[in-house]
Amino acid sequence: MKLRCSPLTPEAFAPFGDVLECSGAPDKLINAGMCGRYHDRALLDFGEDGRAGISLFHAQVRTLPYTCDLLERHPEGSQAFIPMSEAPFLVIVAEDDAGPVRPRAFLTAPGQAINFHRGTWHGVLTPLHAPGLFAVVDRIGATANLEEHKLDDPLVIIA
Repeated sequence: MKLRCSPLTPEAFAPFGDVLECSGAPDKLINAGMCGRYHDRALLDFGEDGRAGISLFHAQVRTLPYTCDLLERHPEGSQAFIPMSEAPFLVIVAEDDAGPVRPRAFLTAPGQAINFHRGTWHGVLTPLHAPGLFAVVDRIGATANLEEHKLDDPLVIIA
């Protein structure tokens, strides 16, 4: 199945999570007016028995067209990906109907980050440019927080 990338917008991504970006006027100015604060941009959810953790991911750079044969989700907490460069990256998501259905692909703009809501089916981290470094804010806890679904018919993501 071929799937064309769409630009990442808060409206289109809303069923799957939050788009984190500095758009429009800041919520307030801080640091003697030298810094705009864009406040509380993601619904972070770590469940009853989890806590927030910040990890660093160094992912292999991929290219388009990209073949996606695996989707995953985190049933016990949200997961935010914050690129540590201005390079765009690929975001693949799917709705849930007793498994992933109706997949979509988004291409971020420079300066955008994302937060997957708890339970959102998504592709693996897919940077399109080096260095592929991301800060990740997600649930740390004693129980497993990962479900994987191998796709019988891989998705081919095109620009």
